[in-house]
Amino acid sequence: MADSAELRRADEARAVVGVDDSDHGGRASEREAPGTGRTGHDDELPTQAPRKRDLRPIWLIAPTMAILAVVIVYPVIRAVILSFQENKHVDPDTGRFVQGGFAGFKHYLQWLVQDCGAGAGSCPPGTLAHDFWPALAVTLFFAVVTVTIEVLLGLWMATIMGKTFWGRSLLRAAVLIPWAIPTAVTAKLWFFIFAENGIANRLLGTSIAWTTDPWASRFAVIIADVWKTTPFMALLILAGLQMIPQDVYEAAKVDGATAWQRFTKITLPLVKPALMVAVLFRTLDVLRMYDLPAILSGTSGATPNTTLSILVVADIRQGHFQSASALSTLIFLLIFAVAFVMVKFLGANAVRTQDEQRKGADH
Repeated sequence: MADSAELRRADEARAVVGVDDSDHGGRASEREAPGTGRTGHDDELPTQAPRKRDLRPIWLIAPTMAILAVVIVYPVIRAVILSFQENKHVDPDTGRFVQGGFAGFKHYLQWLVQDCGAGAGSCPPGTLAHDFWPALAVTLFFAVVTVTIEVLLGLWMATIMGKTFWGRSLLRAAVLIPWAIPTAVTAKLWFFIFAENGIANRLLGTSIAWTTDPWASRFAVIIADVWKTTPFMALLILAGLQMIPQDVYEAAKVDGATAWQRFTKITLPLVKPALMVAVLFRTLDVLRMYDLPAILSGTSGATPNTTLSILVVADIRQGHFQSASALSTLIFLLIFAVAFVMVKFLGANAVRTQDEQRKGADH
């Protein structure tokens, strides 16, 4: 032990004065490892024991994932299973009502090609399956028109609310009031406005049938939806605008950029992540729209404003839970496809877009 201590002190002294160890027979590089009986080298690193995996994050998120599995995953799987089973029907052999049994893709063909048992197109007018494609067209029409208008108005409102002026906080609070009102209350409010003797016809001096005429009722739904959800778009876009540094605008002004150039070259590119997320949320919300057209025009399934969600509820009311599950699965696939396209190709992934912008700024 004394010899080892002396050797260590000698090595430290030589290291301080810069003496080379090569003339000492490699004593600093080759020594007998204590207790091992073999020669060790200074460049050899001790073997570290493998680190144990920290399982605490898994245990923290496990309760949340379990709840999500029960609330979301199970209903989806249950709906898919039901979609491949028979509806309650009369057994031709016994003359009694029976339910269950494997139906294959019968319900999907019923909705997609109107096959009611006698081939494609055999579903007569007046049946819910016959109204599938018109309902899909109405749903997509609402999605495109309402989201487009809400984006334009929301961007304009967010730009105004992002400026500094007296009463800005009061304006922001007032703008959010329509969004805070429940949708059913909003629909009933606009139902009274668009009534035959309602405020709309009195102000315009007309007698438009806002709740029964095909195109008038659709524009009534669009107006009501835009009035309610534009503040939501403005709120998300405003959050993106506030992330833009003001130094960028000041530098652009110094360089002589006009207001339009600052908007198109600075505001739009930098607010794109928040804007695309807002578009994604609203598009998915409109694709499953139910309450506004249902309250304004009815839930029979044969109205001009019948959406896919209204068809699902109408089919359930007729006791066809299995075919309604098939339609619900089709709506789920439609929403999933739209979300995938917007996230993958249109830049609706805010995290990825911000990371790309940050990497570009670093380079």
